[in-house]
Amino acid sequence: MAKPRILVFAGSIRTGAFSARLAALVAKELSLQDAEASLISLADYPMPLFDADFEAREGAPETARKLRRMMLAHRAVFIATPEYNASTPPLLKNAIDWVSRAKEPSTDPFKGRFFAIGSTSNGRLGGYRALIALRQMLELGLGAHVLPEQVAVSEAAQAFDDHGGLKDSRVADFLRASLRRLIALAESEL
Repeated sequence: MAKPRILVFAGSIRTGAFSARLAALVAKELSLQDAEASLISLADYPMPLFDADFEAREGAPETARKLRRMMLAHRAVFIATPEYNASTPPLLKNAIDWVSRAKEPSTDPFKGRFFAIGSTSNGRLGGYRALIALRQMLELGLGAHVLPEQVAVSEAAQAFDDHGGLKDSRVADFLRASLRRLIALAESEL
């Protein structure tokens, strides 16, 4: 049986972003668990702010269609998000909005795939409010299947060790268990 393909990306492109560190750790853990992880950066998919007038004039940007194709090429997706003002960052929201509006290819990249979500924050809640907003967007807005398990990395500036792993063994174990579930679902049929 072929390894399940899982797309991984962070909702921030800031140098040293904690969500990017979480995404890198997820890609590494997926590889260790015998999945094929594709770690990408939204920096490689620049898009203008979503604007319906722009869309009417020019359609979705090619980068939105490219990201849509990338999502369709994978059975599952892991998104690591930072928390901005108790929600998701504008970069992530904008990318999801454009991908949902790009109608080429015509297959819906949010249906028929499994999503897992994680967050990072220097606060004690670990970006939990961003997870609520992201889950609402994916499940209610786009009809995606999002795993109930979600990883929140609190006090993120001190959460990672020198090798990119999580210092808190409970959070690390929970992340690995969540990824095992994501892999199992990616190997199954909806």
